[in-house]
Amino acid sequence: MTERIVLDYNNMLAERIGEHGISSASIDTAATRFSAVHADTQQRRDSGELGFLQLPYEHDVVEQIRSFADGVGQAFDTVVVLGIGGSALGMSALLQALRPPRWNELDDEAREYFPKLYVLDNVDPVTVGALLDRLDLRRTLFNVISKSGATAETMAQYLVVRDRLQRELDEEGVRGHLIFTTDPEKGVLRRIAAAEQISTLPVPPAVGGRFSVLSAVGLLPAALVGIDVAALLAGAADMIERCGTSDLRANPAALFAVLQYLAQTEKGAPMHVMMPYSDQLAGLSDWYCQLWAESLGKRKDRAGRDVFRGPTPVSALGATDQHSQVQLYMEGPFDKTITFLAVKQLDSDVAVPRLHEDIEDIAYLGGATLGSLLTAELHATAAALSRNGRMNMRIEVPRVDAHAIGQLLMMLQIATVYAGGFYDVNPLDQPGVELGKQLTYGLMGRSGFEEQKTDAPDPRWISA
Repeated sequence: MTERIVLDYNNMLAERIGEHGISSASIDTAATRFSAVHADTQQRRDSGELGFLQLPYEHDVVEQIRSFADGVGQAFDTVVVLGIGGSALGMSALLQALRPPRWNELDDEAREYFPKLYVLDNVDPVTVGALLDRLDLRRTLFNVISKSGATAETMAQYLVVRDRLQRELDEEGVRGHLIFTTDPEKGVLRRIAAAEQISTLPVPPAVGGRFSVLSAVGLLPAALVGIDVAALLAGAADMIERCGTSDLRANPAALFAVLQYLAQTEKGAPMHVMMPYSDQLAGLSDWYCQLWAESLGKRKDRAGRDVFRGPTPVSALGATDQHSQVQLYMEGPFDKTITFLAVKQLDSDVAVPRLHEDIEDIAYLGGATLGSLLTAELHATAAALSRNGRMNMRIEVPRVDAHAIGQLLMMLQIATVYAGGFYDVNPLDQPGVELGKQLTYGLMGRSGFEEQKTDAPDPRWISA
């Protein structure tokens, strides 16, 4: 039987940490309310609104991805993803978790002849220019990811890349070095692809960017570098089944959502820290921050009333941030929860040799391993937080493999939808992002956005 993710929430409870913890009675009350939240979520799933819950069963798309990755994809030494937000963070998390560390620094044999993978998730010209200048464009595939085909940052990158390709290759060669991941029927990229016979993969209409990691958005680049996408989806499907129950305490996604919601609404803790004790999971923490913030930080509730609700997610890394953030978590305001991500079984470990045994301050480390030290750091931090009445919980994955990561990604996505039910906000939209986009269009001279340009600040009048 496949091992499951474990959620240990004892250190969130008043019985364990005192007055700043959540009472069992509050969880019981939330369990009653969860029946309605669960029913609403099920109705939204049945209507097709929660498209990400269908992704593990999209076998046709998976076959398309495998076919491309095993065929044309193997002709390239390097793959570059052009995307931002949900079109980049998920893939970055998968690469960091499921490929050996410093993947792009390994030689061909160490990478088993899979390509290097770069994710250009910003338009900083120093970064973009430096990467493009050192790539052999004739051996590079560019995966342009934008559901709408109108994302300013991604499309600007595309135009830069397209121009460079056109200077290096003929028209057919340019087509062969591009693949678009976009809306299946509409949008700028779909239009260009149809006109020029450029390969495409679909982003389902009911799947938003931050919920798209298990669609072609994340799966194509993952397959190109040898990640087992079938195992990813199998793990996600297992978690969907596990989280289908209306029994709150048997539903890990719902329990995580409820604990975070109660921490904010009853205990005044709107800051939700995600702190993996694994370098491999650091990217997943960043992905979680977008998922949680963009889904739950809303001005209006589902009835359209002004409510200004939502938590603030924070990314940390153990044990590194014990030396930069934990002082605040330990003795600062009681306004945070800390979720530790732990790995039960490491892929490898490093022994600490017995040297300087005459120096008491370091001799105790000899004979241990770096893995045992990291685990001890996690348990010690959790215990210290608990003694100080600070809410914390632990999500433990059995190991960092594709099946476990699929479970974890799906658990957090489902938890986000359940949390939206408790906060009574729509977790699928992001209206607060739109104004900034419109002002950017105006400043950059996009037709139809002239009025927005007049509303934007004049850069000449911004002073230090």
